[in-house]
Amino acid sequence: MPDTPAFVAERYATLAERARTRSFGLLSDDVVILDTETTGLSAQENELIEISAARLEGGAIAERFDTFVHPAGPIPPEIMELTHITNADVAHAPSARDAVAALADFVGGRPVVAHNATFDRTFIEHVPGGVAVSDLWIDSLALSRIALPRLASHKLASMAELFGCASVSHRACDDVDALAGLWPILLTALSDLPEGLVRALADMHPEVAWPYRPLFSYLAEEEVSAAPFSLAAARARVLEADASPQHVDVDELPALKVPTRDEIERAFAPGGLVAAMYPEYEPRPEQVAMALEVRDALATGTHRVVEAGTGVGKSVAYLVPLALTAKRNNVTVGVATKSNNLADQLMFHELPRLARELDGGLGYTALKGYDHYPCLRKLERLRRSTAEIKTNRDPADTLTAIAVIYAYVCQSPEGDLDALGIRWRSVDRSSLTTGSRECARRLCPFFPDKCLVHGARRRAARADVVVTNHSLLFRNVQADGKILPPIRIWAVDEAHGIEAEARRQWAVEVSAEEVRTLFERLGNDKTGVLGRLLSEVAQSDAATLFMGLLAKANASVQRASLVMADVFDRARDVARAARERGYDSANVWVSSELRASDAWAELAEAGTVAVDALDQCDKNLKAAVETLGAERPEWVVDLADAERRLAEVLAGLKLVLAGEDEHYVYALHVNQRLRAGGEALSAERIDIGQVFAERWYPEMRSLIFASATLSVADDFKHFNHAVGLDLLEPGASRALHLDSSYDFDRNMAVVVAGDLPDPRNRDAYLTALERLLVDVHRAMGGSVLTLFTNRRDMEDLYERVEPALARDGLELACQTRQASTRRLRDRFIAEKGSSLFALKAFWEGFDASGETLRCVVIPKLPFARPTDPLSCERDLREKGAWGRYVLPEAVLELKQAAGRLIRSSSDTGVLVLADSRLVSKGYGKKFLSSLPTGAYQRIDAAQVGRYLELWRRSHE
Repeated sequence: MPDTPAFVAERYATLAERARTRSFGLLSDDVVILDTETTGLSAQENELIEISAARLEGGAIAERFDTFVHPAGPIPPEIMELTHITNADVAHAPSARDAVAALADFVGGRPVVAHNATFDRTFIEHVPGGVAVSDLWIDSLALSRIALPRLASHKLASMAELFGCASVSHRACDDVDALAGLWPILLTALSDLPEGLVRALADMHPEVAWPYRPLFSYLAEEEVSAAPFSLAAARARVLEADASPQHVDVDELPALKVPTRDEIERAFAPGGLVAAMYPEYEPRPEQVAMALEVRDALATGTHRVVEAGTGVGKSVAYLVPLALTAKRNNVTVGVATKSNNLADQLMFHELPRLARELDGGLGYTALKGYDHYPCLRKLERLRRSTAEIKTNRDPADTLTAIAVIYAYVCQSPEGDLDALGIRWRSVDRSSLTTGSRECARRLCPFFPDKCLVHGARRRAARADVVVTNHSLLFRNVQADGKILPPIRIWAVDEAHGIEAEARRQWAVEVSAEEVRTLFERLGNDKTGVLGRLLSEVAQSDAATLFMGLLAKANASVQRASLVMADVFDRARDVARAARERGYDSANVWVSSELRASDAWAELAEAGTVAVDALDQCDKNLKAAVETLGAERPEWVVDLADAERRLAEVLAGLKLVLAGEDEHYVYALHVNQRLRAGGEALSAERIDIGQVFAERWYPEMRSLIFASATLSVADDFKHFNHAVGLDLLEPGASRALHLDSSYDFDRNMAVVVAGDLPDPRNRDAYLTALERLLVDVHRAMGGSVLTLFTNRRDMEDLYERVEPALARDGLELACQTRQASTRRLRDRFIAEKGSSLFALKAFWEGFDASGETLRCVVIPKLPFARPTDPLSCERDLREKGAWGRYVLPEAVLELKQAAGRLIRSSSDTGVLVLADSRLVSKGYGKKFLSSLPTGAYQRIDAAQVGRYLELWRRSHE
């Protein structure tokens, strides 16, 4: 990986040579290396076709076991192509039962080492008698992440090539040879871990059956020194090797040196910088125009709003001038994205290519939210804890995660958890990470430099380019710049969503779930933070004083917990009285009329009691924190965090109950699928643009807002108002539209079913829509994505449409509450003929190019609900608010959904719009004129299927 400390890289470089002279006793003399080949990935549906194993002696292969396995069915063609194992090879091979029985005899109960051992073990043990092969399976993939955490890849083929082992060929026998050569290298690398770490890992949570414990125990016995492990010392050594100076603040420069327009044009010309990054690069006028606009913004200290259609190459267009400016001035520039997909594209594709081609390279890093980084304080506490590990699955996975994280942070000056291969379905993430409010800061022994969260900010200040997400960017604005380095030049990509994201980040919410979690964490005299503290202070010289303070705090906590429960009961009563009935939830605008109701009066009365109880509780907790902290600061880390959170609950409750701050819209939310516990009170900023103009823009030099969907009918007025650019001096910003590099007029057809009933006539509309959806799916033969605005309509229509399509052999999936969005996406992309009914998660950021997606259906225009609290508040305050806010936001959302259809220059597809208001209402023209193609066909619903059949024939 980039930025690996020199002392770590030097150790890795000599591993293979040192491993040849090392002896590891039983670890290299009495283990079996194993690999299998199968007809697929599922042991339930697929079969073994080859088993290979080797017994090691003295670190070398002493005895082999190799056999083909006769499957019940033929080997799939793709498996034969991958492995070169043919049906003739396995025709006379032993059955799986006989092969596994022979394997059990060969292994003789010895430990088995396999790369991704769960896969091989599952297939072996799926065969009768397979459980007798071995009780101890060691996964060399997981072990390699502990032994070699700085490798960019832990694939067997990559490591075998790196360390000069036998090559991997997708044959079990060859893979066994490669892993046999790699095994002593892994053991040597484990021996290189910091002094005392293997002992610490071997000794943690002895009650858990952990397959790596015998290995670490053996290595610990081989250590010469018995010195205890020190994470602080290990972090200090890593950071000593990472002492590059921080970049300067743009505001401290007398002038900013910006590349000339000629330099930018040369960079994008044939044979230039971008062509060196991408050998198949072809200059695009729109991309060059955008790069020049970014350059001009930097030169003049102004802002840009750039709407660039799909295929323009936005990211490279802003990265090149930003990177050149950063390098030339020794400053840090930033890129903020909405989606992880784009952030990964920048970090793993664009920026590495740019760094490779720039003279002197390019320093870049990613900054993420708190919960993406390991909390070292919690890591130490979890390792040393005697309490039961919190998990619903195998606790051994948690011990493996602990070991991986320790190894990684002892060799990495920075980094996050996302690429460490941890099984988060088994591991409780909150046990190993912290939140911004939960962070102990100065009470933590690793704060600030040794901490990966706070250290990441300082190290980001040494980078040329920092990539982060919108949420962190706006939390930084709220925190007056205390989270991110002082970056004053930003490219804000996927900018169409920033107003909504800023509103989410700056919202004040008091929820039943959060309050319940807070009081459970505080506990009582026997549980939680309070119970643990009462036990710890009992042996103190000032035990009487401390226990008195804690007893007082405990009493006030119990009272506050009870009265807050009453507040949320009254909140549910208010929602019931307001008669706001959503399908899943009720979102009630807290208007002046509602505040005058009897139901609100009862809530306000309960709230007043709760405010008094929370205030007294906060005072008692503060007193305990101050007094106990003076004696032992480490005692009160968790209590201080809980007190901060309780103070925020108190402030939030006061804000909503008073309702006097006119910067906010107030609302009450109830999850109607829960009988209790799904209530929340909230306050959201109404005018995000005003906050940007007052608190963000004055600190910035240049901001580049980029997206494919920023204008409404070629007008940027809505976006400029939403983000406050219209509040700046004339000339401070400029907006421009750049057409897509793709031929939408040729590749995309738009159909409006103009005779459907108005969607507000639900029964008639759904009946007609059912017929249309069946026709569309039949005509297209699948590969259809239907994007709904609400769950009720989607689930109702799925029950009607799916059986009809199933009778025709067409597969239709639905985004149910239980469905994994990621699995639905992966399945839709993998199975080209499948279709999907989906909700908001698929309206943007979903890429399915080629034959996977040939038709997008939008049943209903995505207007906000008439009872939406923000819309109601705006209607009250502004005349024509619907046309100023609701309409343009719906247009932009429709543009995003339409963008799912054409994701490459060769894609073709049809957009079916099933809302007759597009042609019956005057505002329909705004939607249609904002689409990437100007032409559309208005067709009666009964004829849409026939049109699609003709379109499909002409494009196949």
